Amino acid sequence: MDDITYTKGIYTAIASTREIEEDTWQGVVTLSRDEGDETADQETTVYEVEATSSTPEEALEEAKALAHRILGEIEL
Repeated sequence: MDDITYTKGIYTAIASTREIEEDTWQGVVTLSRDEGDETADQETTVYEVEATSSTPEEALEEAKALAHRILGEIEL
């Protein structure tokens, strides 16, 4: 399943999924901040959807919703 990328200003959120165990999936969002300095380490934070899902599609939808909430709370 393909990851979904969202951006807001210097922030990038990547929504993805991971299989926790057989038939149990979790949505994950990786948020990174790009300040434009290629020599500096990018600040990255990983957020996990609290609930698990029975399908990767459902978990990805949950991750996409989390990514939208995270980016919506960021003030530029």
